[in-house]
Amino acid sequence: MDDLDKYIETRKEKSPTFANGFDKGYEQFKIGVLLKQARQEAGLTQEQVAKKLHTKKSAISRIENHAADIRLSTLENFAEAVGRSLRLEVA
Repeated sequence: MDDLDKYIETRKEKSPTFANGFDKGYEQFKIGVLLKQARQEAGLTQEQVAKKLHTKKSAISRIENHAADIRLSTLENFAEAVGRSLRLEVA
């Protein structure tokens, strides 16, 4: 465990509010990263995905960088546009 991981764990132990916010924020960040990776692996630009989804490049950027409150249908459409499928898991 590196210093950052230790710091995060210490903050989580001391502050339930921090722990709650951190975990939710991390999940949203991770979704954006996965979407961006899928797009890049498909060899597509944000502009190309935007055209497929009939939206603007700025909307794709917002999805990839601020993945809060994305509709499930938007995730499904994005995945389809980059040649992937969406798999949802409740754990």
